[in-house]
Amino acid sequence: MEHKSTSDINDIISEIIHDVRELGQYIKVCIDRSVRSLEEQNTDMADRLIENKKKVSILGDVIEDKCTQTMTLKVSPIQLRTLKGILRIVIDLENIKNLSIDIAYITKATSHSPHIKPLVDIPRMSVILQEMLEGSLDALEKRDAELAKKIAIRDDEIDALFDQIRRELITYMIEDPKKITNASHLTFASRYLERMGDHMINLCERVVYIVTGLKVDLNQ
Repeated sequence: MEHKSTSDINDIISEIIHDVRELGQYIKVCIDRSVRSLEEQNTDMADRLIENKKKVSILGDVIEDKCTQTMTLKVSPIQLRTLKGILRIVIDLENIKNLSIDIAYITKATSHSPHIKPLVDIPRMSVILQEMLEGSLDALEKRDAELAKKIAIRDDEIDALFDQIRRELITYMIEDPKKITNASHLTFASRYLERMGDHMINLCERVVYIVTGLKVDLNQ
C-alpha cells in the first residue's frame, strides 16, 4: 500500500472535488441546452448534445478512477466516506445527463410542427434545476450540510411545476385529440425534469453523508 500523508490525500480529494465541479458544469449545460432545444425546436442543438454525451461520460470515468485509486491508500474513515459519497454523486450526475439526452430526442421527435403552446413552465423547471445543481456543488465544496438541506427543499418547486404542466396538458388532450401526440411528448419532457429533481435531492443527501456520516432522506 502506497504511503501518503493525510494532507496529501486531502489534496487529492480536493482535486477530485474540482473535477466533480467541472463535471457538474457540463451537466448544467446539458440541462440548459436540452430544454432550450425543445423550446426553440432546435434540432441542431439537440444533435450536438447527443453527440457530446461521451465527453461527459469520459470525465465521470476519470473521477471514478481517481476515487478508487485513492481508496487503495491509507485513508482515514472520513476520507473514505468522502470518496464513497463522490462516487455516488457521479452516478447521479450521469443519470441527469441521460435524462437531458432523452429530452434532446423529444426535441427531434417534435420538430416537424409547432408545439401546442409556448413553453413557459418547462423552462422554469430547467432554471431551478440548474440553480439546485450549482447549490449542491457549492455545498460539496464547502462541506456544508445545512446548505445541502436548503437546496433539497427546492425540489418542491419542481414537483409543483410538474403537476401544473401535467394538468394543463391533460386538458389540451381532452379538448382536442389532435394535440395528444405533442402533449404526450411535453409530458414526458416535464417528467424527465421532475426526475432530475429527484437526483438533485440525491446529490444533497450525498453531501450530508460526506459531512456528517448520516444517511438522511431529504425527499419529504
